[in-house]
Amino acid sequence: MTLALAQGRPGIVAVCSAHPLVIETALIAARDAGQPILIEATCNQVNQEGGYTGQTPAVFRAGVLAIAARAATGPVLLGGDHLGPNPWRQLAAATAMERAGAMVEAYVRAGFVKLHLDCSMGCAGEPAAVGDGVAAARAAALAARAEATATGAGLPPPVYVIGTEVPTPGGAGADEPPLTVTAPGAVAATLEAHRDSFAAFGLLAAFDRVIALVVQPGVEFGPLGVHAYDRDAAAGLAASRTDLGGRVFEAHSTDYQTPGALAALVADGFAILKVGPALTHALRAALYALDSFAGSSPSSLPAAMERLMQADPQHWAGHVRDPASWEERHAGLSDRIRYYWTLPEAEAAVSALLARLAGWSIPDLGPLRGAPDAGSFLRQAVGAVLAPYLAACAGSGSTAIR
Repeated sequence: MTLALAQGRPGIVAVCSAHPLVIETALIAARDAGQPILIEATCNQVNQEGGYTGQTPAVFRAGVLAIAARAATGPVLLGGDHLGPNPWRQLAAATAMERAGAMVEAYVRAGFVKLHLDCSMGCAGEPAAVGDGVAAARAAALAARAEATATGAGLPPPVYVIGTEVPTPGGAGADEPPLTVTAPGAVAATLEAHRDSFAAFGLLAAFDRVIALVVQPGVEFGPLGVHAYDRDAAAGLAASRTDLGGRVFEAHSTDYQTPGALAALVADGFAILKVGPALTHALRAALYALDSFAGSSPSSLPAAMERLMQADPQHWAGHVRDPASWEERHAGLSDRIRYYWTLPEAEAAVSALLARLAGWSIPDLGPLRGAPDAGSFLRQAVGAVLAPYLAACAGSGSTAIR
């Protein structure tokens, strides 16, 4: 399975989430829209050591395929995001890269068809960003591991996404510097550095399977709000796609962009639209609305989530402006609460809420439309966020993704 399923459409949606309901909603929405969709896992979420979800790539794949089978959604395209040394960047580079290589092997063996190779971050004793040359050499080394693994396992070789000007895995922090749109010259330098590094490893055939570059088109979200897409500011970057040899741009952190901005991004060559936190942000809002509708109590869902977040603040500390703000922790656009939904206590609290609402029809709750049952209400809330992404990537015409 390759991204050939995206032929004839200007773009493809990449959903980056480990939440089962989000994945189910995305697969059903794509099926109903007649479009392919990518389900992606990040290096911090899912890796050979379990990641923060406790899932290896094989476990994640099995879960997604089980959801797809239950929902009768058809083929599944899996991608790995930010695959590189990031989870182990506090270690020496050689050690971190060895573990990154093991992670890439695990992703390939599990049947992930699209690998974003991200070696842009420094390891112990290195600058925060290592630059094109080092990042490209390390990405090529990981591609060599991926190619050898696919060959040894008799699997189709993966396609790759590269890029050194990538948003921070997990989202912007509270002290994130101002955004700068990637310069066209930087695109050319990144492509050349990776071509040279792949060639040094004897991987020019693999380089031909580089389908996209991650760049910064000027979109981001965080505790300070949303950076909206500015077509004029990104015009030079968008024009540089004619020099990519048929490749496209992959846009990260497109969460909370308007439908018009998403359509403009795809039209301008940012053909892979990544979204994740906005989907779980909508899910959290719908769950809390259901909790209020069901009747709050000391054991309510928000109280349970607050206990979990306070017990382990590592996932939100540094990503909120005011650490004392309940609103920012639970409902901020950074959606740091998404790191806690897979904990057993959170899953038990959600299950208890849905059990209380079994057999109930859900009315309109604030801006959220009612539904015949709680599950439908949750899927509807997530689907409303996903709909403009699918709309932006719909249509026919020239092939945007090789």
